[in-house]
Amino acid sequence: MKALRVLNNNVVLARDDKGQEVILTGRGIGFGSRQGKPIDPALIVRVFVPDDGRDPDHLAESLALVDEEVLRAVVIALGEAGIEGRESTRPTLAVAVADHVAGALARAERGVVVEYPLRAETRTLYADEYAQAERLLKAINERVDPKLDEGETTALALHLVNAGFASGDLSFTYTMTGVIQQMLAIVGERHGVDVSRESMNAARFITHVRYLFVRIQQHKQLTGHESTIGKGIRRHYPEATRTAQQLATIVQLRLGAPLSEDEVSYLALHVARMTAQPDGTAA
Repeated sequence: MKALRVLNNNVVLARDDKGQEVILTGRGIGFGSRQGKPIDPALIVRVFVPDDGRDPDHLAESLALVDEEVLRAVVIALGEAGIEGRESTRPTLAVAVADHVAGALARAERGVVVEYPLRAETRTLYADEYAQAERLLKAINERVDPKLDEGETTALALHLVNAGFASGDLSFTYTMTGVIQQMLAIVGERHGVDVSRESMNAARFITHVRYLFVRIQQHKQLTGHESTIGKGIRRHYPEATRTAQQLATIVQLRLGAPLSEDEVSYLALHVARMTAQPDGTAA
């Protein structure tokens, strides 16, 4: 790889063997580097390959604005926690996490502890990301001083969830979390069931809704006109369909996006599965 622009000692914009612009991070990688000169592979800790159309030059500048030692700690920790490989397509995740860690360290130095209100919801709705965040916090704390409070796991988990969306901040993820909680409560109340978030069907429902929100944000909902499968779902699960229509109203009110008929139908299918009686009939 050859250097295109040196941002600081730890961040370099480069061109790889395929001719694409990439962002390289590593301690001292920018020291002594010159435009057009090869980069020492031994100095590369992470290779960011933006594949979402974002400007690599701007993303490199964003990484360079983060405190060098904090960025280094986060980049290495993301790898140790199994969240990122050596090559990553998500430089915005590294920027967001490093920026959060820098703020958390500043608060820790002042003795300020933040209580995150969504801790219980995050732990149950996003179990995989929460487990990753626990590993990430442990790896970060091995490299920073003062150590971060375990409550930061919640914020890190939400950043990992947010990485699956196009938005650059956590506002959409916070809204999504609240909407999922509201949807689960409605299903439980309407059908008189205890919606256990540890159950496989509830987990599938949560996963489906998360991807639904991705489709909403990207304006890529399922077919706007009701398909044959959608009609079949509505016919077989009329009560679940009524619940799904109520859920669709909540989504429209909170996110400002009406759901297509097929999206409502597939919501109904997940509602039916989640509320099914032991004999297979819907509650």
